[in-house]
Amino acid sequence: MPRIVGGWDPEDASMWRASGRSIALRNLAVSTFALFLSFSVSTLGALVAVRLNQAGFDFSRQELFFLAALPGLVGATGRLVYTYLPALMGGRAFTLSSLALMMVPLAGLGFALQDPATPFWQMALWFSLLGPALSHFSGSMANIGEFFPKRNRGTANGINAGVGNLGVAAAYLVAPLAMGASLSPMLDSAPLALHRACFLLIPSLAVAFILVALFMDDVPVERQSPSQALAPFKRVNLWLMAVVYSCGFGSFIGYSMAFPLIVSMVFPQSGSDWFIFLGPLVGAGIRPVGGWLSDRIQSGARVALASLVVMLLATIGVACGVARGDFTLFFWCMMALFSGTGLVNGASFRMIPHLFESRTTAGQVTGIVSAFAAYGAFFVPMLFRLDYLQALAALAVFTAATAVLAWFAYARRRAPFPC
Repeated sequence: MPRIVGGWDPEDASMWRASGRSIALRNLAVSTFALFLSFSVSTLGALVAVRLNQAGFDFSRQELFFLAALPGLVGATGRLVYTYLPALMGGRAFTLSSLALMMVPLAGLGFALQDPATPFWQMALWFSLLGPALSHFSGSMANIGEFFPKRNRGTANGINAGVGNLGVAAAYLVAPLAMGASLSPMLDSAPLALHRACFLLIPSLAVAFILVALFMDDVPVERQSPSQALAPFKRVNLWLMAVVYSCGFGSFIGYSMAFPLIVSMVFPQSGSDWFIFLGPLVGAGIRPVGGWLSDRIQSGARVALASLVVMLLATIGVACGVARGDFTLFFWCMMALFSGTGLVNGASFRMIPHLFESRTTAGQVTGIVSAFAAYGAFFVPMLFRLDYLQALAALAVFTAATAVLAWFAYARRRAPFPC
């Protein structure tokens, strides 16, 4: 039976010292592990897409980028629903249901990958069903924010999201070895056992399911009417933060999905499996630093603005690397770009609780803006289907516009919403 934490108020200092802190940390640990696996599942599509033709399939470049982008389209849309599920079901029941749902497409895709005659429409169906794993993020963040006082929420959200995002890097590192790929695509032999990466994740999800059942709690959240649930959409800060976070997390997840295909097509001799995990690893690993630094200096806005400038300069550097065929420049600018996305992400989730006074509203807004941001997993790979330099130019313009927005609304001396 789920445990209900009655009378929960993390702002009560005596309750927090007596039992609240240990309860919150236990839930954070289990939630983070579940979120870590959900990102691994959602990333699997990009890892499989880049090797489909090598394993005996015959899809075009446009079809491969479309398959890599599909989980992002479904996952981003699903986040708008998942945001509200913890309040309706309880955080524990939500997490259990979400983990169980992830196992279905893993099994289906695993069997489909064993037959190179599998038609494109069927492959697209299984790739689409990986999307709800990406949706899990919004419910997880909305839930875990209820456990911590406002002063610690930036750090807690940063840990939950940052370590969760590491699932992307872990998938990039482990999945190729599970598939039977070598560390250099020049040494890979076809057909690869792509299905093994799918089946490897199912036992891991089962372990997480058991841990959630044993150790997670439900925090009572006041039920809201439809009008109350839609109220955050009337707040200008929801839309402003949706832009800021879309630039950060949308770029992180979008580049993560497109990175393997870009490298394999622009720098085919680079031995991509040696390093493609490093970008997501850097972006996810530095995300808690963004939250911690924002708490430390009492301003997520300043951290976000500085990080957006880093992203802009790095994007220009990546474009120069692609145009000149300079792999070294491309690689180091990509690492800087991923670093910037992680810092923006951590700072954004510190800003939201200070812009929305209600803990429940702040949790909902966190989920909503993460839903908009997750569309980056679809739009960024789709941009790269056409022309690499044009895609990078469009992303640079978006980053510059977001930096101006963050400065004007949040970071300047007389900003209307300092935070």
